[in-house]
Amino acid sequence: MNAAPTSAVTVSTPHGRYDIQIDGALLSSPAAWAGLPRAAQAVIVTNPTVDVLYGPALEQALAPHYGQVSRVRLPDGEQYKNWTSLELVFDHLLARGCDRQTVLFALGGGVVGDMAGFAAATFMRGVPFVQVPTTLLAQVDSSVGGKTAINHPLGKNMIGAFYQPERVVCDLDTLDTLPERELAAGLAEIIKYGPIADMAFFDWIEAHLPALRRRDRAALAHAVRRACEIKAEVVGQDEREHGLRAILNFGHTFGHAIETGLGYGQWLHGEAVACGMVLAAALSAELGLVSADFTQRLTRLIESAGLPVVAPAMDGARWLELMRVDKKAQGGEIRFIVLEAPGRAALRTAPDATVLRVISRHGARA
Repeated sequence: MNAAPTSAVTVSTPHGRYDIQIDGALLSSPAAWAGLPRAAQAVIVTNPTVDVLYGPALEQALAPHYGQVSRVRLPDGEQYKNWTSLELVFDHLLARGCDRQTVLFALGGGVVGDMAGFAAATFMRGVPFVQVPTTLLAQVDSSVGGKTAINHPLGKNMIGAFYQPERVVCDLDTLDTLPERELAAGLAEIIKYGPIADMAFFDWIEAHLPALRRRDRAALAHAVRRACEIKAEVVGQDEREHGLRAILNFGHTFGHAIETGLGYGQWLHGEAVACGMVLAAALSAELGLVSADFTQRLTRLIESAGLPVVAPAMDGARWLELMRVDKKAQGGEIRFIVLEAPGRAALRTAPDATVLRVISRHGARA
């Protein structure tokens, strides 16, 4: 059953304004692609899995708007979010004689979106691009706000650019083919918005988690829209993450350490963030900012979503080493997004001993 039409969420930043369209059947909707920059060519950046499912449909939808539409497929997985894969995009663009008007379309999850966006930001010093996220995580987080990047062996998303898309098209129908593990990973990023900004939304997620897990269309439409509204409001106030926008990284300092420490692709990004939120909430409680009861409440919700709540076994020194290679770190000092209260987050430092104590209490034994 398709959801009722959902009006767009608008993102307004000093560098421009664009809409996030949220509805079913958008890939085949002419209105979804009307009004985009005109060009002789459009290039769809995707991966083999998504290309089989949705590549032909998007190519057909774009054909009336562009003289030539082509597709480039990147290897599927976080472990391929690197320079080698990025070169595949540049090779394709140059081989086809693409110019500064060429429009890139990122069709896929967060990896595809980040890489296509970074390619758009840097090819000929910037070409337009459109996000077409096909995972729940990408629809509620990575496709919105203009963060683009690739990974480095020493740290996640360390090489990239802030570069806003022309539009974000969230076709809720694409969530029907999402594997259960990927769906749960997206729920992690939805859950995140409650503790940092909107406890009424947190209450709603608790009440509607079973519906979200069974992919009830009305529940998914509301969750995607509310998550995008919160992110749009934050990005509009702090596009380049000089302050407020950092709260969107709740759980990410721990989560990125997990991803890098275990090897990219071992845990999905949403899985690592979910566990990172447990650790960040526990750190908040340890610092006397929120109650242990709230940490337990958040942990129960994350676990009920089918996500990990126990940190992997890593040496304490390794944890600290990985977290110091974090974009929020300053002068080698680790900074965490903590909860000052349920629904309100802030950037804080914490003693290494306190951080390690939290990890020890909520982590697997080596």
